[in-house]
Amino acid sequence: MSAHADACHFELRNMRAEDLPQVAALDQISFADPWPQGSFEYELKTNNYSLCLVAEDPDAAEGETIVGALVIWLIVDEAHIATIAVHPNYRHRGIGRRLLVEGLLQAAGRGAVKSLLEVRSGNLDALHLYFGFGYKVVGLRPNYYQAEAEDALLLDLDPLDLEFLRNIKLTFSS
Repeated sequence: MSAHADACHFELRNMRAEDLPQVAALDQISFADPWPQGSFEYELKTNNYSLCLVAEDPDAAEGETIVGALVIWLIVDEAHIATIAVHPNYRHRGIGRRLLVEGLLQAAGRGAVKSLLEVRSGNLDALHLYFGFGYKVVGLRPNYYQAEAEDALLLDLDPLDLEFLRNIKLTFSS
């Protein structure tokens, strides 16, 4: 089965309050320095400039259905990828790609014309994903990820290519 076909199996939707425990648990297993408790709740319930999406496996056991999450901050005309995570057991199936496409398209619908993010310099899987979207390295943040003692690369996608994003999205429905 191709990654695109596999990614189609998962449902993308807006994050809901009942997803918060699973999203926080996903963050805990995905990052050495996870977001503080309450951060996802803030993004979901308080921050009107956040897009919060999840990928759900409808066939997973109850309480374990959230397999991916994305938070984007909308800052003026920029979609800042605040966090994106896919459960380790579900990686390399196109879920992160699908979340990013949907998030960037929704951000564009809310006025974003470009995107920015930080990524661990040694996170080759993430870099492969972002470079595939056309992100370019525009800076370095030394020791940004203190838990891993690793630098962050600052990546920029300017402008958002809506036709390219829509074409990627189409591959998930075919």
